[in-house]
Amino acid sequence: MRSITRAVSMISLASVVGAVTAEAQEGIGIGYSDIGVVVGLGGIGGASIALGGRYENIIRHLPDLGDGLLGIQVGADWWNWSSEINQPGVTHSSSVTIIPIGVTANYHLKMENRKVDPFLGAGLGYWLVSGSNCAVVLGVEYCGSGGSYGSGIRVITRAGIRYFYSSSTTLYADLGIGGATINVGLTLRLKAGTQPPGRSPGVVGGAL
Repeated sequence: MRSITRAVSMISLASVVGAVTAEAQEGIGIGYSDIGVVVGLGGIGGASIALGGRYENIIRHLPDLGDGLLGIQVGADWWNWSSEINQPGVTHSSSVTIIPIGVTANYHLKMENRKVDPFLGAGLGYWLVSGSNCAVVLGVEYCGSGGSYGSGIRVITRAGIRYFYSSSTTLYADLGIGGATINVGLTLRLKAGTQPPGRSPGVVGGAL
């Protein structure tokens, strides 16, 4: 009888640990963090494709704001644009490289399906811009720096979404002002999060 009671206790304990582990691993929660790479499509001058990275950490529960979660995200991207125009006796070439670096506060909406994580963000960024303009007129080259953009502080607004392909990997997309028209990529979980007390955990694996 004592061995049966012990077995039942062990099974119950394993079930509780498994449930807590699943809750911590699926979706985002307090303490969750991830890092990823993105490819940007359009949005700055004639640049067509950009490369970038994202890091985010979920830091706070917001029970009075729709039961959402607050995260801090750091992002950096790299764009390059160049063109060349050839006319009789004149060749003109120009190029611009832009590296936007920014920090946003992201509000993550509460979802019943924890595999889906939509968010809205706002913050500040800094654009590092370098460029050159060169013209060759009758064999003489004239070059100078400059371009349509200048280095400086920019306001960032962003909307994005994650889809948890697995407990540690997400498909990621964001769009907004201060970056490319749309960025898509993958993120990898660095640390699992936990659901704050009193917050409904939602459905772990609901269908879209």
